[in-house]
Formats: sequence, structure tokens, C-alpha cells
Amino acid sequence: MILALDTSTAACTAALFDGAETCLTRRDEIIGRGHAERLVPMLAEMLDGRRAAQIIVGVGPGSFTGIRVGIAAAYGLAIGWNAELRGLSSLALLAASARGQGQVAAAMSGGHGELFVQEFDGDSLEPRSELRNLPPAEAAEAIRADLVVGSGAARVVDARGWGEARDGFPSAADAFLLPAALRTLSAKPVYARAPDARALEAA
Repeated sequence: MILALDTSTAACTAALFDGAETCLTRRDEIIGRGHAERLVPMLAEMLDGRRAAQIIVGVGPGSFTGIRVGIAAAYGLAIGWNAELRGLSSLALLAASARGQGQVAAAMSGGHGELFVQEFDGDSLEPRSELRNLPPAEAAEAIRADLVVGSGAARVVDARGWGEARDGFPSAADAFLLPAALRTLSAKPVYARAPDARALEAA
């Protein structure tokens, strides 16, 4: 079996697949904050004693804390189960919610009022632009897709004055809609910008 999970946004989402990549069960909860407290109990409820041979975890971009919580939990399970561990693009997972509806852009709220944005092919979910971290006005100039999904979608559409904004969150149940290259990443955080915290330099 294969376990997929993502904690890069206000959603806490996980899904369990069989060897044929068919989703057996899923959990999608909008919790805001508190991933550290909710993720492990949610996984325990969903797994009900089952184990996975492979784990795929969302590596971002998104919430610094959420990403770290998800990856830490995935590493712990991988060690305990001797499972293979891979990463997946959280923005591609978000874009998967609009698969089959033409070219789509994913826009996720970042820090300092900026947005994580990337465009994807609406059918294959192959990237059609680089991952960028931009203020809303610059994101509006960079994004050409009519449909924009995610927590930052309204700000992109409002700034450029056209298109459809659709609020939404990633769902781990869509993990196998992603192209293989976007779900076989290294299980390391993709922040798209430097963390706010800085190490203190010695005097």
C-alpha cells in the first residue's frame, strides 16, 4: 500500500492507495493550524493498523510549520515501516483539484503578503511555468491561466481584473493524478523563499 499526505496549507489531508494506485480511504480536514496535534491521530484513524510500503509527502511550498510537520511524520513512519519515502509538489496537488478544466494556475498564500504561484497543464498537470514567490500585483502579471485555484486565487484575479478564482485546498487523494516527476521528489522542504528566522551570528 501507498500512503500520501500533505500539510502545506490549512488542510490536513491523507489518502491510502493499493498497489494499483486506487484510493482505498482518505481524510481531508480543514484545520487552519494545529497540524502537529491532528496529523498523527488522523493517520492512525485512517490506517486502522495497516502499514504502507511507500509514503509520498507534500514538500511545499506552503506553510513552513505545516511542511515540517508533514515531512517529520512521514520520516518517522518510513523508518518504523521500512518504507520508501518520496516527496510531491504541493502546488501541483492543489492544481489537481481542477484537472481537466483547461490550463490552471495554483496560487497559495505565502508570508509577507506574497503568493506562491505556478501554472500547470490542465490535463497532464505538467508545469507550464516555474514556481515563483511574488507579490499579488506581480503574480497577476505572470499568471496567464484563466482559472486560478487556491488560497491566493482571489488576489491574483482581483489584481489583474479577469479570470476565475476558485478557493480550495490540496487533497492527497489526487496524488496519482500528478506526473511521476512531481510525486517522486526528494522528501525535503521546498520553501520558495528564505525562512523568516535567522541564526544569530556570534559576536
